[in-house]
Amino acid sequence: MIKKIKASLSEKILFIFLISLGILTFSFFFIIKNKCIFIEKVDPKKIQFSNPENIVIMNVECGNVIIELYPDLSPSAVERFKYLIQKRAYNKSVFYKVIKDILIQAGDLEYGNNNNINYFKIGSGKSGLGTLKSELSDEFEFDEGSVALAREDELNTEDSEFFIILKKIHLYNGEYTPVGKVIYGLDALKKIKSGNKSQYVLRPDFIYSFKLLN
Repeated sequence: MIKKIKASLSEKILFIFLISLGILTFSFFFIIKNKCIFIEKVDPKKIQFSNPENIVIMNVECGNVIIELYPDLSPSAVERFKYLIQKRAYNKSVFYKVIKDILIQAGDLEYGNNNNINYFKIGSGKSGLGTLKSELSDEFEFDEGSVALAREDELNTEDSEFFIILKKIHLYNGEYTPVGKVIYGLDALKKIKSGNKSQYVLRPDFIYSFKLLN
């Protein structure tokens, strides 16, 4: 008859420790691989909007981002923005410029599509629609979630690129053309991949889809 060997107290403690370590390691890697796990999902169908004609929905890896547009403030810019959204021009546009917790930028329609990124020219692409006149406003506060058209160093060079700020930046007031603000889903934007040492991102996240509410 084979006798059962009883584990010592130290062996039991070591076994429990190893099991706990394994669980913690698995949980850690699960959370790292699933960066969206704690992001609340936004369903626009469950929200009543007072001005649905000026609501657009951007879908990214971590969920929906709902933006309210301000056509009274920047009529030409909002018209261009809506037109490109309606044409699905922004679908698969990459967030090539990301400053962690500060700013994300996308909308290079020529060199910034996820299917064909040109890392040497990204940020210089055109929409083919020409540039717009800057529509600056001293009334608009660039708070967290503000959406604006990007431009070159000079005014009146806005086209298709846009950026969203993730914190208040007073220096932008009266300097850029605002198109709206994020009203739901800002946390999803804060999970957009950023570069390690540069504001420019290799293998960047991208816009899954962008559409008008109506």
